[in-house]
Amino acid sequence: MESPEKGFAQVLKQLRRERGLTQEQLAEASGCHRAHVSFLERGLRSPTLNMIFQLAAALDVSPTEIVGRVEAEVREAFGSGQAESHQGRE
Repeated sequence: MESPEKGFAQVLKQLRRERGLTQEQLAEASGCHRAHVSFLERGLRSPTLNMIFQLAAALDVSPTEIVGRVEAEVREAFGSGQAESHQGRE
C-alpha cells in the first residue's frame, strides 16, 4: 500500500512541475523553507493542514483538489481487490 505521505509527495511534485515552479519558488510562495518542500516531495514529512492550505494557495488549486488527488493516488496503489475486502468491514 502506498502511504498518504508518498501519495502527497507525487501530487505535490506533479502540481509544482505543471506550473513550472522550482522547489525554491514554491517554498517562497507558500512561506516555508525549500528543504521542507523537498522533504514533502520525497514523502519524508507529512504536511500539516495549514501547510496544505498554504501550498494550495501557492499552486492556485483548492486544498480539496490536493487531498482528492492524494486519495486517488493511495486508492490506486492500494488496489481495488484489497479495497473491496475492506468494504465488508464497514
